[in-house]
Amino acid sequence: MGHLDHAAFGWLTPVLSYAMACTGAALGLRCTVRALAATGRSRRNWLVTAASAIGTGIWTMHFVAMLGFRVSGSDIRYDVPLTILSLLVAMVVVCAGVFAVGYSRDRARALLLGGLTTGLGVASMHYLGMAAVRLHGDVSYDPVLVGLSVLIAVVAATAALWAGLNITSPLAVTVASLVMGAAVSSMHYTGMFAVSVRVDPSGDALPGATAMQFIFPLAVGLGSYLFITSAFVALSPTAGERQASASAQRPVESVAR
Repeated sequence: MGHLDHAAFGWLTPVLSYAMACTGAALGLRCTVRALAATGRSRRNWLVTAASAIGTGIWTMHFVAMLGFRVSGSDIRYDVPLTILSLLVAMVVVCAGVFAVGYSRDRARALLLGGLTTGLGVASMHYLGMAAVRLHGDVSYDPVLVGLSVLIAVVAATAALWAGLNITSPLAVTVASLVMGAAVSSMHYTGMFAVSVRVDPSGDALPGATAMQFIFPLAVGLGSYLFITSAFVALSPTAGERQASASAQRPVESVAR
């Protein structure tokens, strides 16, 4: 059995991955709040932004944490197409869950179905990402811990969607994003603790890309997207602010006439 190290760089990767999960959750919640206050194309655009933020945050959290993953006796490579597929899965399933809640008239039913769909999608993203790992040996999983990780993913997704519907104040969003980030991180590390590896030492070259060749640049790019989008959302006026601005302009226009 190969010895697994989930934090080869110490606390750096767990803390940074948690920060990415929290950032994506906070941005997604703020965008969902904006979406529920909007109509038409504006609502759709805010929901797409919310889904991309949450999906990006979850995916970035997973692979930043994977930067610290090591197996004694074997190098690690990543299958590029599978890794990209895991990102697309995260985006699509989160988008489906967010749109179900954003447009459904029966919010309770949409919350349950959206939470289940999104949670299973997040778990699929995680295990697709693990399927992309290439090493000298065989990977196996503890089914109990796998099941627990999927349950955590469903609960976390349902809580995220509920928060998007019910939490509006900036302070509450901040607290909710910290809790959601902890839930996503818990899901990831529960899934990782389910992993065991039987190493078969070999001098053959592994297929795929190293983490620093592919995962790190992509994670940096997606992390930059989160922070830039956060700045855009923070600076863009809310529906209430736009309404107040329009109301303030009406008396001025009346006087001018």
